[in-house]
Amino acid sequence: MYLFLFALLFVIFQYMNEKKIFEMQERKIENLKQKLHKSNDSITTLENRISDLTYFNLEDNENALSYLESYGLKPSEVKSRITDFIYEQNLLKEDNPLVPYEGIIGLMKINKIKFLNHKWIIADFSDGENWGEMILQYTIDDKNRLQFTTLASLIYPSN
Repeated sequence: MYLFLFALLFVIFQYMNEKKIFEMQERKIENLKQKLHKSNDSITTLENRISDLTYFNLEDNENALSYLESYGLKPSEVKSRITDFIYEQNLLKEDNPLVPYEGIIGLMKINKIKFLNHKWIIADFSDGENWGEMILQYTIDDKNRLQFTTLASLIYPSN
């Protein structure tokens, strides 16, 4: 009879212990499901944001890609060629000729560019202390020469 009572207590103890473990695991699973749901929401939000940020982008603009391809130009080569040309202008011993302002502290150099489509680029420039931005229009003529026109520019006031 003692053995039966001991076995019964052991079974009850095991049942309660397993029940607590099971409930704890259920809570962990529920927490993980909530975290997964939040992560999926975050991923969706980030994907939407990336889509918004790349809306004006040469590589994601089907019309711009079609335009360049209709002239037998590869968009990646056009982008590389123009980028190299713009940054090579920074190597001159004078202000970058594409920047419509003269440097006050140093030479005006283009720091960063972003292709908006098959015709326009937005660029950031600086002389080390004074900063500005501009919109450039670029064309490639029949002889495969680059031509740039500054459409708009601004320089931020010094503090």
